[in-house]
Amino acid sequence: MPKKDRLAIINGLRTGFGKAGGQFKSVQADDLGANLLREVLAQSPVDAETVTDVFLGNVAQPGHAANIARVIALKAGLDQRIPAATVHRNCASGMESVSTAYQAIAAKQSEICVVGGVESMSNIPLLFNASMTRFFETLSRLKSTQDKLRHCLSFRPRFMTPIIGVAQGLTDPVSNLIMGLTAENLAQEFTITRAEQDAYALSSHQKAAKAESKHRFDCERHALPDPSYTTIIHRDECIRDDQSLVALGKLRPYFDRKLGTVTVGNACPINDGAVAMIVMAESKAKAMGLSPIGYINDYAYAGLEPERMGLGPVYATQALFKKTGFTLNDFDIIEINEAFAAQVIACERAFERYGMGKIAPEKLNVNGGAIALGHPVGATGARLILTALHELRIQKKQRALATLCIGGGQGGAFIVEAAT
Repeated sequence: MPKKDRLAIINGLRTGFGKAGGQFKSVQADDLGANLLREVLAQSPVDAETVTDVFLGNVAQPGHAANIARVIALKAGLDQRIPAATVHRNCASGMESVSTAYQAIAAKQSEICVVGGVESMSNIPLLFNASMTRFFETLSRLKSTQDKLRHCLSFRPRFMTPIIGVAQGLTDPVSNLIMGLTAENLAQEFTITRAEQDAYALSSHQKAAKAESKHRFDCERHALPDPSYTTIIHRDECIRDDQSLVALGKLRPYFDRKLGTVTVGNACPINDGAVAMIVMAESKAKAMGLSPIGYINDYAYAGLEPERMGLGPVYATQALFKKTGFTLNDFDIIEINEAFAAQVIACERAFERYGMGKIAPEKLNVNGGAIALGHPVGATGARLILTALHELRIQKKQRALATLCIGGGQGGAFIVEAAT
């Protein structure tokens, strides 16, 4: 792409986001992604035969579908000659797919890309611990029935204690902190009370429920059948229109049981979902006579201490503003992914503390965020971009900032612009 050639987003959709163990529990990630991508391709003005690359984000990497982007592409009906790569930047994997396409197109290594992300957190497995693994390894090497029976006498019930895959994936291996404890760190650093967190969480549900009642998500969300083809699934399963401060106040701290303030009510849930979009250079879209739904102007990633990973949006936005000259006042809509209420509130305060300005409440997460909508980690980054684009169109506004924190101590920030 030429220097000022933006990345054009031609079309895109997402699934409803299901809670773990909920509406998509029987759908594997590759099938979830393929079913959605098939519809995106069917609705697109772009001929599927002209796609040159597929980049999809995924975190849990299911064992039965290595390089899940390739599996999804083939199951969705894309030609075998079209290459596909799975990208992984923890919570920003969906954003990483977009920036990977941006780079490939800018370098003239690709022209038309499928991007997005998928996650089935319902199907992240329980793992055998080391003792159980060694028990089975030894058993498999024994030849005689007598030796095998003798070895079985060494079995102990504690061998069955599982490693919980989700918890392992949400724990930073450098700081040894599960993500919820990084939110507790920010709550202490920025003096964020339990009441403030619960109030923010309630607001997220209220805004999402209001958006749902006004069909705000209809243009970005596609209904899919359940595996039995008896039910059509279209909703975001975690929105609670009956949520209340009383109900939130009854929940106990989950991560720091004694002194903590972060609960399952003021944190995002664990989810299943997928996002898919088709992108190309703005100049190519014009040459093809296409009408994109919007553009990516620029983006930035930044790193920080893993223990404070929730401030990633601030650090990434700071890098983005230094790169582009934009300020918070240049944005009509701001999306900060709601991993935790404490984390979003901390980001708001950090923007002010670091001299970047105050976020106007009416601009922030106007239709709610991940606390209500859900956070399927491989897909959320792309969802933020897609949601921002459609909200710009609905409000007839020009520019949005889409940001999120990234486990391990990073942040991502994208400038999203409306089609004019």
